[in-house]
Amino acid sequence: MTSRRTSTEWPRRESSNVLEVDEVRDYLLEHPKFLTENADLVALLQPPSRHNGENILDMGQIVARYLGEEVKRLKQQHEDLLAVGRANQAAQKQVHDASLAVMAARNFEHLIHIITRDLAQVMDLDTLTLCVEAADDGPTKAPMSWVYVLPSGRVDAMLGPGAPALLEAVFGGDPLVFGPGANLVRSQALIRLAPSKGSPPGLLALGSRDADKFHAGQGTELLQYLCRLLERLIRTWLDLPG
Repeated sequence: MTSRRTSTEWPRRESSNVLEVDEVRDYLLEHPKFLTENADLVALLQPPSRHNGENILDMGQIVARYLGEEVKRLKQQHEDLLAVGRANQAAQKQVHDASLAVMAARNFEHLIHIITRDLAQVMDLDTLTLCVEAADDGPTKAPMSWVYVLPSGRVDAMLGPGAPALLEAVFGGDPLVFGPGANLVRSQALIRLAPSKGSPPGLLALGSRDADKFHAGQGTELLQYLCRLLERLIRTWLDLPG
């Protein structure tokens, strides 16, 4: 019978061609796929019998235990994928509903009201605010509730220079961003707003009591889409250049 060659090779001994039991065991532990890649060897192995002593395990028990653990792992993996899929579907629906809501605004004031008063419920959030940096000659306090004026340079300081978004778990949000709702926030999504080239930067700030709602590494495509829509609507209502 021609031996099967694989990418793995047995360790060589300079003094002897005989392998010790411990060496074989260590090698198999270091290369758990060896028997999978050399399935023909399994048929040649003599499985231990349960009648050979109390300290000997039945090979059938070993295989059954392994298969049981593998089934559990695959089942958990399947459940995790389903959970991710359901979460993505829910997020898509929330952003879709939020988009329809803001497009129904009758004027600029109504748009701001929808964003700051209605979207938190639509998107299952505990708080949602709009923030804008103070212009050099602009007011330091916004004329509308749930709209906050930030010191110049604050957006870049929070997100990073030019960064589009920041998602993270926090123990309390920034009161400058979330106002009286800051203590509720355990995770936040801060998305940059830039309605016009000549206007100061702003933020759409989303806060949740759920520490797992937003986290680093999470995709921001849907939230950035919503912000691009808000920028377009703001430009339209305020007649700002693109």
